[in-house]
Amino acid sequence: MKITYLGSGAAEGVPAMFCSCPFCMSLRGADKSQYRTRSQLIIDGEISIDFPPDAYAHALAFNVDLSAIKYLLVTHSHMDHFYAHDFILRGYKYSSPQKYRLAIYGNTEVKNVYDECTRREMRDEVSGLIDFTTLHSFHEISVGDYRILTLPAEHGTVEEALLYYVEKGGKGYLHLCDTGALSDKAVSFLAEKGAHADLITFDCTFLDAMPKAGTRHMCVEDNMAILRRLMAVGVADTATKSVITHFSHNARPSYERVHEAEKKYNVTAAYDGLVLEI
Repeated sequence: MKITYLGSGAAEGVPAMFCSCPFCMSLRGADKSQYRTRSQLIIDGEISIDFPPDAYAHALAFNVDLSAIKYLLVTHSHMDHFYAHDFILRGYKYSSPQKYRLAIYGNTEVKNVYDECTRREMRDEVSGLIDFTTLHSFHEISVGDYRILTLPAEHGTVEEALLYYVEKGGKGYLHLCDTGALSDKAVSFLAEKGAHADLITFDCTFLDAMPKAGTRHMCVEDNMAILRRLMAVGVADTATKSVITHFSHNARPSYERVHEAEKKYNVTAAYDGLVLEI
């Protein structure tokens, strides 16, 4: 599987949209390679995990054909992970005839956001090529050539935020973003289903700063604690690649700081445009 990290920032981006702190000001107009847009990840060019308002910019920056996406796995309804307004443009006079139907998967609140954001401008000939399936945690589904397991994210109580394990051809990818610590039940579910992660993407919003108890995000120490738990039940092993992402500007994720984390914890820090294969 080919994993492309299109966006590696948290909701506000890096530098943050409305921030004038010294760190954000130091990045503006300087080294654009350290800019971080909102979270999106593409698998094999046909599965997108989340669809932020930056998706169009991602397509331009990294030569991504958004019309080739067949499946969209949405973690939760927050704007930086699901910007539904753009789907009114998937047809009519806004595009050539679509190559594929688009299957969107998400929780009930994701469906509510989709309906609300598209109801004013969506045309029947566009909506007719988009299918929505409501998902819950602890389910297994087949999507094309992929086996997908759904897990509950620790990301508040307003909605049932989801995490995803994606498997194809004997290779496994585990997406743990946006979330706090993984529950024991989620770890057991992965083990019982025979999941094995060749690559894990971790929410590392706080980078090397310890978050407060009960938080909806993680730091790299939290990531390593989850990795050890997954290794203990055989879901991961010493060959599993660990990638940290979803950095907040508050963590000051400069090249130097994320490189230090890479060296100390033997992880790869995602950046916008990073491509990995498993």
